[in-house]
Amino acid sequence: MSDQSNTSLVEQLYDYPYNRLNKLLGHIKPDQDALLTHIGEPQGNPPKLLEDTVAKNGHLWSKYPPIKGTIEFRQAAIDWAIKRYNLPENYLDPETHVIPVNGTREALFQAGLYAADRKRAQLNNNEQPIICLPNPLYHVYFGAALMGHAEAVMVDATEDNHFIPDFESLPEETLRRTALVYLCTPGNPVGTVASLDRLKAMLEAARKYDFILAVDECYSEIWTDEPPAGGLDAAKAIGDSLDNLLVFNSLSKRSSAPGLRCGMVIGETKLLQDLNMLRGYGGAQVPGPLLAAATELWKDDAHVVENRDLYRRLISIADEELGNLAGYRSPDAAFFVWFNTSKHGLSGEEAAAKLWQEEGIKVMPGRYMCRADEKTDKSPGDDYIRLALVHDEKTVKEICTRVRRSLT
Repeated sequence: MSDQSNTSLVEQLYDYPYNRLNKLLGHIKPDQDALLTHIGEPQGNPPKLLEDTVAKNGHLWSKYPPIKGTIEFRQAAIDWAIKRYNLPENYLDPETHVIPVNGTREALFQAGLYAADRKRAQLNNNEQPIICLPNPLYHVYFGAALMGHAEAVMVDATEDNHFIPDFESLPEETLRRTALVYLCTPGNPVGTVASLDRLKAMLEAARKYDFILAVDECYSEIWTDEPPAGGLDAAKAIGDSLDNLLVFNSLSKRSSAPGLRCGMVIGETKLLQDLNMLRGYGGAQVPGPLLAAATELWKDDAHVVENRDLYRRLISIADEELGNLAGYRSPDAAFFVWFNTSKHGLSGEEAAAKLWQEEGIKVMPGRYMCRADEKTDKSPGDDYIRLALVHDEKTVKEICTRVRRSLT
């Protein structure tokens, strides 16, 4: 990695996965029609109740949406969480334990800014707060650490640790300065799930060292055998408190509605109050008609079951088409395949270029979803590509057929 000591923070943000992919592939003209798997954007149709509810609430376009949303939204979100995580009936309060957000990208970013400032107030003047990041990661996490003037500590997620970073075993001095730990489970891009024991250990560490555990659970409803554990499961398992916990979820994947841009954060009351205050200065609120639609989506489980069944079928197609290839691992949950192309003598970047040139398949090199070591320029994603299984069954089968053809 090049020396960035004289580079502005905003200029460093241009080291962005999709910018890097464009540089890698922009000069290549593929031999076949393009099929895009580099973005985790669900291609299915959201349920009709979304469109119907927006139409019924057109009068709200003339209103500024309240930053806390509506009580109807907050109650629907809380009711869903209580049912999903089998929580006691009064475990969560719709007035204090949940806020709506404009998707979760913005909220995840702002949580990092807030956490860095919160920890900085606790440290000595010459100490820098730390934000711990999984590696590979969702790029927004790194952007938050960078712009929050925090030290980004990368914790590798590899096959040896089942792609779940061991945050709680970091040195005590690191944990003492830690402001926030980002954890994505089910994971993007790796498709693995943190166990309840790991979540409990991370939350216990957060409370011991007073950092925020930010659990990104946007893929929590896409699973095959059983619902994955979440941050609320861990909180319930170790007591009644939500202290030091923020759980992020959205309707983008659950309801195939990425364009709705509506999510929520559940967690400790004080943390939510502070985060909402920050959002009041620099955050976009969810427009009333869209918030009304989101309310109805959180209430409805039928479309979620259908959506989950679709992804099960897509994963089965990938298993059937790619399962006998070295380097393939079926995802535990979510809809990403984290494919080790070194088993075929190719780095992730080389495989991405080959797939695009020969087969018109656009994938994301794993390196572009990582931060490389400054001394060695190596990253835990160098040998991988990420494929997003987000299309219809016929298209996913065609994608997998072309991938298999190119790698064998």
